[in-house]
Amino acid sequence: MPSEQAAKVNFLAPSFTLQGLDGKDYSVGGPREKPMFVNFWASWCGPCEEEAPDLVNLYKKYEGKFDLYAVNVTPGDKMDNIKKFVDTYQYPFPVLLDKQGANADTYNVIAIPTSFLIDKNGVIREIVHVLSPKELDKKMASLLKEE
Repeated sequence: MPSEQAAKVNFLAPSFTLQGLDGKDYSVGGPREKPMFVNFWASWCGPCEEEAPDLVNLYKKYEGKFDLYAVNVTPGDKMDNIKKFVDTYQYPFPVLLDKQGANADTYNVIAIPTSFLIDKNGVIREIVHVLSPKELDKKMASLLKEE
């Protein structure tokens, strides 16, 4: 079991707590009941739009078996556009606001979207960018099988 936090595969996911669009606080990092998928995105990002329906489908397919947090890299975005994006794609999962972009920096997010698949022990298992729905499904199934 790794003991060091770093935004790298086989390291503990760096911890953070952010407020969601719903006003609630959400935390990433450390052991939890189920694995999680943390997706860094922005409303102006074409590949994020491409990926959005696939994330919704993935979430619905495995609902209850993992947590999906969509972390908006807010400094380069506008609140109206964020809300419109979330409404357009009908995100059923929490949308967190990284208002200063500090968490995207901690996670070394250079290109968006970037997603982190984290097991229930808090260890990063995969770092992915836009994948086909089939590949995305395969990675999630593999993460859930580890448990």
